[in-house]
Amino acid sequence: MSSPPAHALPAPLPTAAEAARYAAESLSAATRRAYRADWADFAAWCRQHGHPALPAAPEAIAAYLAALATTHGRSALRRRLAAIGGAHALAGHPWNPGHPAIRHTLRGILRRHGTPARQAAALTTAEIRRLLAGCDRGLAGTRDRALLLLGFAGALRRSELVAIEREHVTVTPEGLRLLLPRSKGDAAGEGATIGIARGRRPETCPVRALEAWLQMSDCRFGPVFRKVDRWGTVESRALTPEAVGHILKRRAAAAGLTVGALERLSAHGLRAGFVTEAYQAGARDEQIMAHTRHRDLKTMRGYVRRAKLLTESPVRLLGL
Repeated sequence: MSSPPAHALPAPLPTAAEAARYAAESLSAATRRAYRADWADFAAWCRQHGHPALPAAPEAIAAYLAALATTHGRSALRRRLAAIGGAHALAGHPWNPGHPAIRHTLRGILRRHGTPARQAAALTTAEIRRLLAGCDRGLAGTRDRALLLLGFAGALRRSELVAIEREHVTVTPEGLRLLLPRSKGDAAGEGATIGIARGRRPETCPVRALEAWLQMSDCRFGPVFRKVDRWGTVESRALTPEAVGHILKRRAAAAGLTVGALERLSAHGLRAGFVTEAYQAGARDEQIMAHTRHRDLKTMRGYVRRAKLLTESPVRLLGL
């Protein structure tokens, strides 16, 4: 009997290792890096104290959280739990973060040591202008001007900013169309395209700023936002997401720009600032969400609520 043709043979099934790699890809690169560091810390603590890390007993996890109680905030503790849970799930071990030993320990830590999370300060249009005033017309200054303006006008996350490639940008007389192939809220990789209109003022127009950077850097393909070395050479590799925050803080320090004690200056302030400024200018919820690509109205309205704390405070009705 002749063997079946090659094209009729069934494709080999993916191995368990391949499936595990795809499962890991369900998280962003930044989250994977953070989880790896968190898991390494937990595993080292378990070795030091004679506990198995995988599978870990709920009591051991509770003891680990207690060891971090005075040095880590609520978001860091919850991320450590998520990293431990992710490792257990990928290894096929049962995971129950609601176990009384874990749940009550975490609740007690937050009751005694918990402090309000410091949210990213929403940067206003006026503050963006202050940041831009310190950007000279050299390579780094031109890049930073385009980076800050595009991040603000596009309500972009820092990972989205550094992932922009020249092929993603289409400039038109009215503005530009920007393709975002993948982002935090687009785990399935469907992609999104946003429009950024030209500004009324040449010095704060995000489209003009980007055009100036593309021309000065001679960027014709590949990453748009790249490192400029000390000799004024534009490197070929893209900036890292962390570099966006460093650039913002450096420009803020030069401009003497500070934020409140209960807030923090971070690159997310560009995105939060867009929502705040757009709302105060009269933009509708659906307009803002279409531009920011928020899928959850509650999340987007969280920015709006902060913007309304003073402008719509009921104290105004007291006649004081």
